[in-house]
Amino acid sequence: MTERTLPRLDVESTAGPLHLPHDLLGQWLVLYFYPKDNTPGCTTEGQDFARLSPAFAALGARIIGVSRDGLKSHAGFRAKHGLPFDLISDQNEALCRAFDVIKPKKLYGKEYLGIDRSTFLIDPQGVVRLEWRGVKVAGHAEAVLAALQAAR
Repeated sequence: MTERTLPRLDVESTAGPLHLPHDLLGQWLVLYFYPKDNTPGCTTEGQDFARLSPAFAALGARIIGVSRDGLKSHAGFRAKHGLPFDLISDQNEALCRAFDVIKPKKLYGKEYLGIDRSTFLIDPQGVVRLEWRGVKVAGHAEAVLAALQAAR
């Protein structure tokens, strides 16, 4: 089995352009993928990570959220909910596909491709150490924090 690492990609974020993996190496990274800005589950998940962000920072970890929303939407989402971390706009789905989080979904009988709520804990060398797929929001940020504490 080969190790999964951060892909080589250039992405746009609320902090400006990021060159992966280079710009995210040297610290632990919580990379969480969510379906859409300003929806109930995604808002709760963002707020949970925001509430715990000082504890993540104390452990040397950076949090970054990823969705297919544009930067304007991300900026509004961050401001409205006081999210202290950056968000990546992955409108071309390159990062989502690299982490295999685009999955068939169904809503009101209609099928479509969407982001499967997923989180990846990545070490300072860019290696994925843990992953959560099909995430249920309640208690998730706390579980990721506990995993980071155990992994360090």
